[in-house]
Amino acid sequence: MEPERLKKPLRIIMDSNAFFIPLQLKIDIFEELKKLLNKRFELILLSPVRQELEKLAEKSSPKMRKNASYALKIANECTLIELNQENAGSADDAVFQAARKWKYPVFTNDRELRKKLRNINVPVIYVRQKSRLEINGRI
Repeated sequence: MEPERLKKPLRIIMDSNAFFIPLQLKIDIFEELKKLLNKRFELILLSPVRQELEKLAEKSSPKMRKNASYALKIANECTLIELNQENAGSADDAVFQAARKWKYPVFTNDRELRKKLRNINVPVIYVRQKSRLEINGRI
């Protein structure tokens, strides 16, 4: 068996709403993921998700602009993966398509997206009872 440090980290696709959790619910998503997963992980930011956050930071209500700017700072901790824009569609579509293709777990609180992901057997990480992270599916 290979030592933990040689194993590839678990890659997790981030949905845009996951970046608002620290502000809205005062949950440190990085610490909570460490506790929940108990293994090395790498957070993946898809380019359409980043663009959605950038759009919110520019063209929303003042409060949302402030929150989206903070979300972008958190997003900078992630590994950015550029997707071909023509077939990316919305940020949720991009997350769904990438998860289906790569079979990486997804961190989202979007109920519809969670349901779609579970239907294709992709594990989902989400906030439970506004206080902790939980996994639906096997990682």
